[in-house]
Amino acid sequence: MRKEDKNLVIGQIADNINEYPHFYLIDMAAMNAADTSALRKQCFDAGIKLMLVKNTLLHKALENATGDFEPLYDTLKGTTAVMFCNIANVPARLLKEKVKAGVPSLKGAFAEDGIYVGADQLEALASLKSKEEVIADILTLLQSPAKNLVSALQSGANNIHGVLKTLSERPE
Repeated sequence: MRKEDKNLVIGQIADNINEYPHFYLIDMAAMNAADTSALRKQCFDAGIKLMLVKNTLLHKALENATGDFEPLYDTLKGTTAVMFCNIANVPARLLKEKVKAGVPSLKGAFAEDGIYVGADQLEALASLKSKEEVIADILTLLQSPAKNLVSALQSGANNIHGVLKTLSERPE
């Protein structure tokens, strides 16, 4: 590969790293063609960009990208594919479903401004909540006291109405 071509590929990878807030490094070496094709389709359907890269080019792209990705450098051995995504836990959930067969395996990930190294981190990555999920949880927690207050006021109003009705119907 010519140096100009390598620089172009490094630039494209660095642009993807800067464009997407989360990425996963996976090892797809043991996958056959049918499984690889199925994984690519599932990634496309889930909004994940899957890219097979050379380790040296990825290493240089990580160096050129904004951010400190040094802990991931040791994972760049063997066959490496990168999964770029906008929601941190989507690739982890997809991989968790696939890893039951042993492939592909997680090498490392950059998700929610944290670096995760090793296949044992897959469970932690799958349990990460997206920004939208955290906001929904906070809104639910904030609405809970207000709902309880409205419910208490409504039940109190019904009780008072019932007492007044009973007293008015009572013979004197």
